[in-house]
Amino acid sequence: MSGNAPRSVFWEGDHSGCLVLLDQTKLPGEILNIQCRDVQTVWEAIKQLRVRGAPAIGIAAAYGVSVAIRNYQSENWTAAKLYQTAQEAIDYLATSRPTAVNLFWALNRMQRKLDAVKEGRSAEVAQHLLQEAIAIHEEDAQMCHAIGRYGASLLTDGGVLTHCNTGGLATSEYGTALSALFTAHDQGKKIKVFVDETRPLLQGARLTAWELMQHGVPATLITDSMAAQVMREGRVQAVIIGADRITARGDVANKIGSYGLAVLAKHHGIPFYVAAPSSTFDFAMHSGADIPIEQRSAEEITEPFGKRIAPQGVAVYNPAFDVTDAELVTALITEKGIIQPVDEQNIRATLGSTHTT
Repeated sequence: MSGNAPRSVFWEGDHSGCLVLLDQTKLPGEILNIQCRDVQTVWEAIKQLRVRGAPAIGIAAAYGVSVAIRNYQSENWTAAKLYQTAQEAIDYLATSRPTAVNLFWALNRMQRKLDAVKEGRSAEVAQHLLQEAIAIHEEDAQMCHAIGRYGASLLTDGGVLTHCNTGGLATSEYGTALSALFTAHDQGKKIKVFVDETRPLLQGARLTAWELMQHGVPATLITDSMAAQVMREGRVQAVIIGADRITARGDVANKIGSYGLAVLAKHHGIPFYVAAPSSTFDFAMHSGADIPIEQRSAEEITEPFGKRIAPQGVAVYNPAFDVTDAELVTALITEKGIIQPVDEQNIRATLGSTHTT
């Protein structure tokens, strides 16, 4: 994590330990850790955005498999019982949220590891699964720092606009889009970040502004509807966001409002960058039209944070994500390099044509 910010996700103890998640629904007013000792608690934390951000969701889900089997020793499970429980946990966690592909990427890795070691003793299987989850966690931290170095190389002194939250809270450490901003700041570049509040759950206001302040990066909070005016006034020289899924051709699914920013950036001649690890790319999908878009509850709009602001009975449409066409993206920033221009050929050349989720 950046600065003095607490960790968003970590494992505590040995194979019989537990997953600890920072409850991001309480930020910035309260720092509360949740100890997940059963898989249902992990599922609920992902579903209710207690843990959020595509990479962090994947990490939490991977650890969730180990959470599901943490009692194998005390309850004297057979190897068959352990395998069945782990398999059920993988299937169950996959139902928590539909859009962020990192969730399925991480669970697929846990599935492959489970299948590879299922003939072993229970203790060996449990240990291998926990080691795989830890490896996913550690690899994400390395990817975040590499993304930061590549991303910072694209930034100069001036204003940068970002949307939603892409820092250490959304990943294992440092983040994706925010990693580029943190790294640029560490390098001495004079950047000033404009932070969209990110309606309806205010991840920008509650989380991104907080993380930037923790790291000492100059930050100015704006409402989502102010972005166009800030661009028109010449206060922004770049836009950088994260992603929850990127197709083979480079279409980007990200928090609702991202597509509008891309259109605005194009109109104002401002580069629009997307920072994401290779685990966010889904080569099984060519077009963004194929990406499943999560629909969330009406209450997030009509009763944000428990306060009703809309009339009873009003119809509500609440997609959590939108899709930005590859043609609107100036460059994709990954741990393996910068992809520019954004097209399938360049994506496959950078990530490898055999890349899979």
